[in-house]
Amino acid sequence: MLHTMSQFASRTFVLWMLLVSVIAFLLPNVFIGFGPFIPYLLGIVMLGMGLTIKMEDFKLILKQPKPVIIGVILQYTIMPLLAYSIAKGFQLPTEVAIGVMLVGCCPGGTSSNIVSYLAKANVALSVTVTSVSTLISPILTPSLMYVFANQWMDVSFMSLFTSVIKVVIVPIIIGLVIQKLFKKASDTSEDILPIISVVAISVILGAVIAGSKNMIFETGLLIFLVVILHNVLGYLIGYILAHVFRLSDGDKKAISIEVGMQNSGLAASLATVHFNPLAALPGAVFSFIHCISGPLLAKIWTSQLFRKSQKETF
Repeated sequence: MLHTMSQFASRTFVLWMLLVSVIAFLLPNVFIGFGPFIPYLLGIVMLGMGLTIKMEDFKLILKQPKPVIIGVILQYTIMPLLAYSIAKGFQLPTEVAIGVMLVGCCPGGTSSNIVSYLAKANVALSVTVTSVSTLISPILTPSLMYVFANQWMDVSFMSLFTSVIKVVIVPIIIGLVIQKLFKKASDTSEDILPIISVVAISVILGAVIAGSKNMIFETGLLIFLVVILHNVLGYLIGYILAHVFRLSDGDKKAISIEVGMQNSGLAASLATVHFNPLAALPGAVFSFIHCISGPLLAKIWTSQLFRKSQKETF
């Protein structure tokens, strides 16, 4: 029963995001009180990641270091540079520019692993790149924000570093400890975690939209245009550069997805704690957009594989 509910929650993730977005926009009072709890909700999602990370996930670094290194480097170069270029090119308001930069400087999102599976990409590579980029995020996310976002607003490296440690690394470590000491409970949690993650991410999205309703009215179309551009160009450039480095088809797809899909929940959390709450809006919109674009991209790729197999058959 629990396993069935977990699968249902994962399959209908986009629908819940859409429903929460509409409710938060029309009835903001339902979610407005959750704003202060965004970092804790993200911590719950990261705890789930810690419970599911296996040491086998890191063996790929030793067996095939090239695609892993390329994936992590592209993750932390393409998206920050795209974010900076978009913010400057569209002359975004300060709060929005900061939010876009935060999305660009964050590690890959855990949903990228699911999309890689749907796209028949190299799931092991996707999981490894997500894990590595997340574990080094306390250094790289604050560093990149300090370099790129200082012209819009003062950025404190140490404050961001401390926050990323608290909401990302500490929950992951707790998850790893639980996994090691209480294996039975850890195994049982695998069916519960997707449900909890869907609820936590949906509430984060609802809280940000509820708190940014006026900003959505003012820059709604621009926000969506900027986020879609950031997301789609991330997929495209990630795939092209992976092709340039002569990676396999499965590796190219995995890296494309890793680059395009960000931990936008972390971006929204950091924006809420350290900057203007309006800076959380790009992260919230990105959460919604990449949950649509990722499965759509996977569908396109699997359809291409099906047509190719059909031609080979005949």
